[in-house]
Amino acid sequence: MSVLAIGVLFLVATLVVMFSGMPIAFALGFVALTFMALFMPAASLDTVTQNVYEEMASITLLSIPLFILKGAAIGRSNAGRDLYLAMHAWMQRIPGGLGIANVFTCALFAAMAGSSPATCSAIGSAGIPEMRKRGYSPGFAAGIIAAGGTLGILLPPSITMILYSVAAEVSLGRLFLAGIGPGLLLVALFAGYAAWQYRREHHAALAAYAAGGARSAHVDARDYSLRERVALLPRVLPFVVLLIGVMVALYGGYATPSETAGLGAVLALLLIAAVYGVWRPRDVKPILAGTLRESTMLMFIIGMSLFFSYVMSYLRISQSAAEYIVALHLAPWLLLVAILAFVIVLGFFLPPVSIILMTAPIVLPPLKAAGFDLIWFGVLMTVVMEMGLIHPPVGLNLFVIRNIAPDIPLRAVVLGVLPFVALMFVAVALIMVFPAIATALPDYVFRR
Repeated sequence: MSVLAIGVLFLVATLVVMFSGMPIAFALGFVALTFMALFMPAASLDTVTQNVYEEMASITLLSIPLFILKGAAIGRSNAGRDLYLAMHAWMQRIPGGLGIANVFTCALFAAMAGSSPATCSAIGSAGIPEMRKRGYSPGFAAGIIAAGGTLGILLPPSITMILYSVAAEVSLGRLFLAGIGPGLLLVALFAGYAAWQYRREHHAALAAYAAGGARSAHVDARDYSLRERVALLPRVLPFVVLLIGVMVALYGGYATPSETAGLGAVLALLLIAAVYGVWRPRDVKPILAGTLRESTMLMFIIGMSLFFSYVMSYLRISQSAAEYIVALHLAPWLLLVAILAFVIVLGFFLPPVSIILMTAPIVLPPLKAAGFDLIWFGVLMTVVMEMGLIHPPVGLNLFVIRNIAPDIPLRAVVLGVLPFVALMFVAVALIMVFPAIATALPDYVFRR
């Protein structure tokens, strides 16, 4: 059977198994094992365990469970609530300050936790009710939190970027630094839109009230005293110190990414013990259990995805697909746009982890041959995958929002996030036109 026929059969089988409802890890492993039995030497079946182990034997992947532990420690404490309250108190006088505070809080929490769902849950559980009490429309409030949560896969430490660095064989340190500029760009765009939309809703509410309508929550706002604002700072500063300490350890050359992940996990556990009194076995058990559950699930997906990629490579499916793309002789930028559009479509159905591990063997060689910087492309791809977290039909953050705010209709949530999806497209365009947004910081740091 020709490579083309095997490749088409492989693709069809993967889609059928995935749409059957089988969990992603099992689906990928089942397809890979089936094609190994049908088209590879019989002896290869005896080496399945060895192949999976060798694919996962990466010191970089060791950092994933440790970063998950760090995120679980922060996410399961009251750190998100305290961080949110402090930002809210200090930014309340700015028009739309509450929405901006939610964006900034999501960014800071995402940088500490490294998880989009954890950010949505931790910040949204406090932020959405507070915004709705202040007159924000339900969809707008949900959109701010859902979009802010996506920053968890862009701002370091990002588990998604760790996987991309392994798949693309690029420096994780440079990749982390490359995500900071685009992350700040998205924060600025989200905050700007939050302020603009708030002013629209605020003026509409005041006009309705002046015309004899109902008194809206926009008319009333609580004013925090300076003493109250200052009192909130001590609970936030330790976690800012944690964030800075991890960044200094990594980029100062004092520790490898895996060592930095371990340092961050230990410091996070010590901080929640000191600040929130979370040190007893019954308090720590949910953190460790959640870490074990999420790490096992994610590592199993990674292992099966890498096994899936290995079978694709052995059968020359990925190489032939890459050669076909190169043979089309597309203009470099047309090739880039086509690949990003392909990633957007995959984002309708698959999480970022699976997208990276399944597409990297196919799309990275043509991009490298076209002269694109794979660090820069990794950032672009991450921003595009962020869209997948909030656009239907299976945007993960949408379901997190529905879980913490079940009274908000899904239609309102979707309409609330669409402007933020548009802003992500703007960010992608800006990063394509001005690559230095992503590349300037890593080039500067690693040139020193």
